[in-house]
Amino acid sequence: MEIIQQTLPIELSSGVNLNIEAAQAMGKKLSSIYTQNQPFPHIVIDDFLPRELIDNIDSLFPASVNQRDKHFESGYRGLHKRQINPNFCESELRNIFYFFNSAPMLQFLVKLTSIECLLPDPYFSGGGMHETRAGGFLGIHSDFRVAEHLRAERRLNLIIYLNKDWKEDYGGNLELWDANMKNCIKKVAPIYNRCVIFNTDAKSFHGHPDPLNTPEGITRRSIALYYYTASEKVLDEIKYRETVYRPRPEDPLKLRAKYFVKNSVKKIRSYWA
Repeated sequence: MEIIQQTLPIELSSGVNLNIEAAQAMGKKLSSIYTQNQPFPHIVIDDFLPRELIDNIDSLFPASVNQRDKHFESGYRGLHKRQINPNFCESELRNIFYFFNSAPMLQFLVKLTSIECLLPDPYFSGGGMHETRAGGFLGIHSDFRVAEHLRAERRLNLIIYLNKDWKEDYGGNLELWDANMKNCIKKVAPIYNRCVIFNTDAKSFHGHPDPLNTPEGITRRSIALYYYTASEKVLDEIKYRETVYRPRPEDPLKLRAKYFVKNSVKKIRSYWA
């Protein structure tokens, strides 16, 4: 398995900042690896975040259970798993997650994946931070395809692991399976500051299906971020899409006449389109 060692060129002197041009350059550099990987487009990147940033996220990971956390005890569909929404965490952690939804981050992902017009999910539906206890696992699956709260199509997963000193016998490997569910093509150990990014579609089967063999106090932790694209149908459904300016009754007659004619022409064109 090819693993890339590359750190996002993030500047931390005043918040979390990533230059758009630098982000695009890194994504473009790694794009061919991403698009050609099997069993579906993906990439594994070690040392993905600057050490200071990943250590900060790790230290801020909520140790205590919050009433807003979601818990999964559904067997093959997820066992002994906790999902934490960053929107309900302390401000420093919230701001870090808002960075993951920023334009520079999106530009990195667009250049990496060749998926244009990516959108974030500011609500972190299903995403945020995940934690699985001993004996827990997640069966092989392809992810939900539509985010109903966004009316958008899910296209991309980004996972960053937060597991220091992870031992092989703990298990918890992310498995990537072929489209026919005949063969596990790759296994990815969930080690600290390792990032896995992959396309999500009806046949991108993945999971960590073996129960964790971790000692007391050791859990499998990760950041999970999902990205979307809007439906292109909106371009056909909304014919009249430009900004509309309207003069006030007290504005000069010349100005009102100008916009009356302009808006009338637009309405006629829209009607006959």
